[in-house]
Amino acid sequence: MELKTPLYDVHVEEGGKIVPFAGYLLPVQYEGSGVIKEHMAVRQECGLFDVSHMGEILFTGPTALASLNHLLTNDYSNMPINKVRYGVMCTAEGGTIDDLVVYKFGEESYLAVVNASNRHKDYEHMAKNVLEGTKCEDISDSVAQVALQGPKAPAIMKKLLPEDQIPKGYYTALPNIVINGVKTMISRTGYTGELGYEIYCAKEDAEKLWKTLREAGEEFGLIPCGLGARDTLRLEAAMPLYGHEMDETITPLEAGLDFGVKLGKEEFIGKDALVAAGAPKRVRVGLGVTGRGIVREHQDVYIGDEKIGVSTSGTHCPYLGKAIAMALVDASHAEVGTAVEVEVRGRRVACEIIPLPFYTRGK
Repeated sequence: MELKTPLYDVHVEEGGKIVPFAGYLLPVQYEGSGVIKEHMAVRQECGLFDVSHMGEILFTGPTALASLNHLLTNDYSNMPINKVRYGVMCTAEGGTIDDLVVYKFGEESYLAVVNASNRHKDYEHMAKNVLEGTKCEDISDSVAQVALQGPKAPAIMKKLLPEDQIPKGYYTALPNIVINGVKTMISRTGYTGELGYEIYCAKEDAEKLWKTLREAGEEFGLIPCGLGARDTLRLEAAMPLYGHEMDETITPLEAGLDFGVKLGKEEFIGKDALVAAGAPKRVRVGLGVTGRGIVREHQDVYIGDEKIGVSTSGTHCPYLGKAIAMALVDASHAEVGTAVEVEVRGRRVACEIIPLPFYTRGK
């Protein structure tokens, strides 16, 4: 049976079309707007998402840092307090268990935020592999999270808080910030490719926080947004999604996540396998559809009669106004400008390998 986030009743009240996703009942879109309008609101004004289904796992204790460096591909050794850092958790064979972000709130206090569909799997792996002296605690059920995303997000926040209580740098966070009586942690992060914030609070305060943000954002065109727009936005920004661009059969290097993989670090689970594998034989690329059709996931990519890979995500992107996709293809055929075809329902659709990301804010 699917769970409800603390904002379920608010979504129903707002006209959300509820669907099951990652074990939760969440809005895919809202009446009176729809995916395209919600997508464009985030690109041009601002949108508000419920992301309370995400998992939060707390690491505390004198060996918390060492445990994270053992579990994850990135290096957290020189991380300042109130910073956020991306990372990947690998199997011993180098496959991707999950990608996540880590917050540092003290020398012995870190928070890892994981994908909703992987929460229990991730926690089990973490708890099994932390070092002695680390307490690993899944606090997801007590936490709510909303994402305020779009160019008007800073103006909305400035209505509610003094500037020194709003995180300025990308991938920074401020804990213990009170918004209209609600204690929050505000993070300058997001999954849309747009400027914005992810705001955490206790689950019992979620409804008050949501309504406070909605009221403050009304003059700036803020609208609630669902899973549909969240997916088209992340795809337009070429942000990988677990189960699509990565899974336990795909390494983070194949998925193009090498910026978060520090092979120079002394050790982490999966490092030996990644080093032994050498340069990836397949890589993630962008596809621009030049023929007629829309490419979705799990569709074969060809050059002539040779299958060179498979699509991982694809759709028609509202802001760019064209059909795009991401794919895993043989590294020898991954050059930008290469003409390929994707088999869509028994027919070939012409595409071209194009640079990632498809969309970059400000360009």
